[in-house]
Amino acid sequence: MDDHKPATDSRIETTEALRDRYGEPSPRAVQKALPKLDKHCKHYISMSPFLCLGSSQAGAAADVSPRGDAPGFVQVVDDATLLIPDRPGNKRLDSLQNVLANPHIGLLFMIPGIEETLRINGRAEIVSDPARLEELSAQGKVPQSALLVHVDEAYLHCAKALRRSKLWQDDYKLQKRDFPTLGQILKDQLALEPAAADLDKGLEDAYSKTMY
Repeated sequence: MDDHKPATDSRIETTEALRDRYGEPSPRAVQKALPKLDKHCKHYISMSPFLCLGSSQAGAAADVSPRGDAPGFVQVVDDATLLIPDRPGNKRLDSLQNVLANPHIGLLFMIPGIEETLRINGRAEIVSDPARLEELSAQGKVPQSALLVHVDEAYLHCAKALRRSKLWQDDYKLQKRDFPTLGQILKDQLALEPAAADLDKGLEDAYSKTMY
């Protein structure tokens, strides 16, 4: 007899089944979602050097992309609007192409050392107005475009995930020597001929020249 054979299909496929398993959220969990940015959300954004941007095409697979720069690199335009500069990347333009097809996005802001995160859901459009882009300059470089985000809801997310992961604890930090370099990974994944050390040097050279 195969002891590892699953007895039944255990997929949850309806909202009712999901709620039967988890129950209802507390009133506070529902009420904390704000329709606009308050002073605490704005302060969090001003201190955040990093966010994850979730996007998707209509009816297609989802994508999450990192965004980062000096704290406050995301501009708070007003209580319901943000401006996110598009710094140089790999030119795949996954997120920007997704926004063209489906403007709905999700943002997750993080601050190193702070266990709570800030979640913002809204709608984005790609803007290239020279005056706006000039305000988002960094290191003397003007971004090619920016995402103008219209906030639908914003709320601080509790610390459980970051506490469980111990994300900011020094004893959980991995030493670089204990993880393969990106050059080594690319060499293995793409069967590239150059040595991993040469690929890593090329990446570092690109970082120094195209960061902004």
